[in-house]
Amino acid sequence: MLYYLFDYLEKLHIPGARMFQYTSFRSGMAILLAMFISLFFGRKIINFLRNKQMGEIVRDLGLKGQKEKAGTPTMGGIIIIIATLIPTLLFARLDNIYIIILLISTIWLGAIGFLDDYIKVFKKNKEGLKGKFKVLGQIGLGIVVGSMLYFSPTVTVKHQDAKVKSTSLTKESTEYRPAKFGAEEKTLDTTMPFVKGNEFNYSDILFWIDAQNRPTWAVAVVFIFAVIFITTAVSNGANLTDGIDGLAAGSSAVIMAAIAVFVFVSGNIMFADYLNIMFIPRSEEVLIFCGAFLGGLIGFIWYNTYPAQVFMGDTGSLTIGGLIAVLAIIVRKELLLPILCGIFFAESLSVMLQVSYFKYTKKKYGEGRRIFLMSPLHHHYQKLGYHESKIVVRAIIIGIILAVITIITLKIR
Repeated sequence: MLYYLFDYLEKLHIPGARMFQYTSFRSGMAILLAMFISLFFGRKIINFLRNKQMGEIVRDLGLKGQKEKAGTPTMGGIIIIIATLIPTLLFARLDNIYIIILLISTIWLGAIGFLDDYIKVFKKNKEGLKGKFKVLGQIGLGIVVGSMLYFSPTVTVKHQDAKVKSTSLTKESTEYRPAKFGAEEKTLDTTMPFVKGNEFNYSDILFWIDAQNRPTWAVAVVFIFAVIFITTAVSNGANLTDGIDGLAAGSSAVIMAAIAVFVFVSGNIMFADYLNIMFIPRSEEVLIFCGAFLGGLIGFIWYNTYPAQVFMGDTGSLTIGGLIAVLAIIVRKELLLPILCGIFFAESLSVMLQVSYFKYTKKKYGEGRRIFLMSPLHHHYQKLGYHESKIVVRAIIIGIILAVITIITLKIR
């Protein structure tokens, strides 16, 4: 909203109003405001949750320090959501298709997570919202996001003209020579890491149909299904990761910082040219949302670090994972998520392996056996005697390494 005010003031030649034209300035302001909201109002929200007796119901899993967590306020994801939405509404262009998608995703996922937490706290049902309803909500969001991205005429990319590819630094000269980008294209191209072409088109999944004859409806179904799968997988991965103080929030902050880098280079025609990647018009506005989201996460960590004063609950974890997925899809980097979200992936994989192996051995030997002492993976290390702070810090370090790897894939072909 402030963007439009300062845009009007800039037309009146008011000194300083032009600052709001720069996404770097507005994203910086979004980070600071989001951190202020989560740090200052976060305390008030935590006190409110405590007064309303919205405490965590803890099941006895035999983990050290677990019983002490009982009664700690949950639903703290509200802090992250508020700290993300307010700066975005203030500093971003609200007519931008990507901002609209992200606002819808935030509210949608937050509502699913809030309902799940509400059932756990007030209905005293530790299972919360039934899994099928949770998945249905995630599928619904995937359909909405996938449809908006597929059918909106403003969701386009620009490719470098094949005849004038950037040579960057040549043998004859060290002068940077920018390439020419073609016209905006409505395409389903996305980034394919570690390959020379560096691109993959979702319509190629229908390889048995000639490219010129692929039905529009079939291509739309393939793309929307991919969006549903990615958002659901990452959202549930973040949910499983949220098991010890600061793990989900800390890992997500690192992931968000990397995604912000992708947003910046994909929305800047000079960097897109230099890195020889797709230029995504209008995606630069997403940087404001990334700044607000990152600031909200960092502020939340202040209260969520060990010993936690608040838990994010499903209100936060489902929202965080889903937004990371949607952001990656927007900047066409979703195929990097298995690396970038490696912590989420490892947590999810540990649960799938544990359950599958237990069922297999129970059927074969009459008793279930386990690969890990406990799943998800962070509980395995707790059983080994690692303090949860050590587990969290090491997970964040691994997350930083994975984030750096994903960023350098921009140049590894």
